Amino acid sequence: MRARVLSSLLRVTRPPFLAGVIVAVACVTAETFLTFLLERMAPPNALDVVYLPGVLVVSYLWGLPLGVLTALASGFVYDFYLILPRYEVTVFSSWSWMPLLIFLVVGLLVSAAAALMRALLIEAEERRGEADLEAATARLLLRAEHLRAALPVVARRLAQGLGLPFLAVELGAAGVEDPGKVTLPLSDDDVRLGTLVAPADLPAATMRRLRERVVPSLEAVLAAACDREAIGNALAASRDELARVADEQAALRRVATLVARGVRPAEIFGAVAREMGLIVNADHTAVERYEPDRTVALMSFWSASDGGPAPPVGSHRPLREDGLSALVVRTGQPARMAATEGTAEGAAGELDTWVGDEKVVSAIASPIVVEARLWGVVIAFFRGLEPQPEDVEERIRDFTELVATAISNAQARDELAASRARVVAASDETRHRIERDLHDGAQQRLVSLGLQLRMAESAVPPELPKLKEQLSHMAEGLTLVLEDLRELSRGIHPAILSKGGLAPALKMLARRSPVPVDLRVRVDGRLPERVEVAVYYLVSESLTNVAKHAHASLVCVDVDAVGDAARVAIRDDGKGGADPRGGSGLIGLLDRVQALGGTIEVTSPAGRGTTLTAVIPVGGG
Repeated sequence: MRARVLSSLLRVTRPPFLAGVIVAVACVTAETFLTFLLERMAPPNALDVVYLPGVLVVSYLWGLPLGVLTALASGFVYDFYLILPRYEVTVFSSWSWMPLLIFLVVGLLVSAAAALMRALLIEAEERRGEADLEAATARLLLRAEHLRAALPVVARRLAQGLGLPFLAVELGAAGVEDPGKVTLPLSDDDVRLGTLVAPADLPAATMRRLRERVVPSLEAVLAAACDREAIGNALAASRDELARVADEQAALRRVATLVARGVRPAEIFGAVAREMGLIVNADHTAVERYEPDRTVALMSFWSASDGGPAPPVGSHRPLREDGLSALVVRTGQPARMAATEGTAEGAAGELDTWVGDEKVVSAIASPIVVEARLWGVVIAFFRGLEPQPEDVEERIRDFTELVATAISNAQARDELAASRARVVAASDETRHRIERDLHDGAQQRLVSLGLQLRMAESAVPPELPKLKEQLSHMAEGLTLVLEDLRELSRGIHPAILSKGGLAPALKMLARRSPVPVDLRVRVDGRLPERVEVAVYYLVSESLTNVAKHAHASLVCVDVDAVGDAARVAIRDDGKGGADPRGGSGLIGLLDRVQALGGTIEVTSPAGRGTTLTAVIPVGGG
């Protein structure tokens, strides 16, 4: 309530002049009656101060002119009713004009003081309102997420606070052709920030107030808001960049993990196509391999949507000379291509018809270089018309380097496996040849010599018993040598394995083992020769190790080759603690099994026996 009264008393627009005259007359009349009541308690010369409040009120509310008139009227009434002789105006007839003059001077001073006080209070109230308005404007601008969207709200607040019909705040220079509007520039250190648009018919005082007080404060707040928005945009861009880098590094790390684990290249190609498409916001991505017959083979394809059927992986398409893949072949560098207006098939048929998406309009490709040789290309397809950032090629190149590493590793693993296979094959061939040479050469000759010695022994005359005894000892020694040679031949390459298959050969090993063997063999038919040889030597070496080191009472051997792999499990109840890395014969078996694409595992806790398990693909032979 007090605030509303104060606000009404400090209104810039004064009350009507007629109301001021009425108030002045009322004040003089009331003050005269009051002097009649007070003259019994004070001398008449001292009652002139009773008229000053009326002068003060009129001067404050209606200004100095009406206040002066009120002071003059109060003086004459005071002279007429209180100065002797009463009921006469004696100012011109006697020395009574001196008190009247003093009263008039005091009244004029009070009137001037009241008018000045009103002006000061009005200015203070305006400054307070402007401060509140500036604070509200600062809050709006400095808290706004988007400065341009907050400017209309700020303009409405300013117009309401200043009592103007309208105001507008625009960023940058604003050209206004409306003659009813005027523009005030908003600058900061000679840098144009914006424009304040105001009515052109404002009073000079209001326009001066806008120029001298509103515009400077608005410039300061607008400059701070622009700086804040710039900093916020920079921070947002920095956060977006950091998030992008983090996402990209995470994607690269996931692909690198697959590469380090040595998974199949096809799985890596699929991961690269997907991760790269998500990172560069592509609509489709493809990994292709260049073929010697001038075609490209699709190794992997990824699409961000399920709009249409994807090209089949493994399909071939010709290498068009005006296409993107051919451009990469010619330059050996990343390349871009966009569909041109009037080209029904996109850019050389590689941007829409090939991926089955008519909305694709551009593509970016990066070469895959494996050991200084162009192996293939990675292509990202885009539907959007806006140009892609300049660093897309660099980001795609990071993925192509991982693809190249994966291909190089796969080739190295294939070469190592092939080398192992050749070594194992050569070893088996050598064993087989030695066994054949021993069987067909030395053993046959020894048998022949034994028969000849027995014939010579039977032809010795009875009178030469010592000679006959010597020939008998020689024949027996030759027989022992033949048995040793046969034993050696069986160890090199058992003939029973080649003739009877895996089951009879393993039964023979079980019968010859000094440790009891519980043998279970489930094999349907014959297995590839290399698989049978690997299983045979795996069981043979394991039984030998058990007999030499395990101190076991029983060995369980399970061989299962029903499915697509031969599975071998050998368990003993010995002392355990075996370490295949300690130089045992299992190292050679490990090479043999891995050469066939299989795996082998040895578990040997101390005091709990040893378990050897192996899985060998049947197709590995």
